Amino acid sequence: MGKFMKPGKVVMVLAGRYAGRKAVIVKNIDDGTSDRPYSHALVSGIDRYPRKVTTTMGKKKVAKRSKIKAFVKVYNYNHLMPTRSVPGGHGEYRMGVPADM
Repeated sequence: MGKFMKPGKVVMVLAGRYAGRKAVIVKNIDDGTSDRPYSHALVSGIDRYPRKVTTTMGKKKVAKRSKIKAFVKVYNYNHLMPTRSVPGGHGEYRMGVPADM
């Protein structure tokens, strides 16, 4: 079976604080490391999505409801469900990630 957990792949988080949230794989480690001896991935996603706004709301309320909160976390593959979505190219997800991560 081929490796399908690749950088840029959209996944659903299944366990933990961010369960049910969509995330994108930034870096994957298939073989594990000494401190994490299991296959895992560094993911980033949206913790708090923007809420619905209407034309009757004031500027202050629209600004408050339009805020987005992000998260970055390392997850075991068992806690991620891959989707068939792969947005854009793969290169832009590696920018800003150190090589030793």
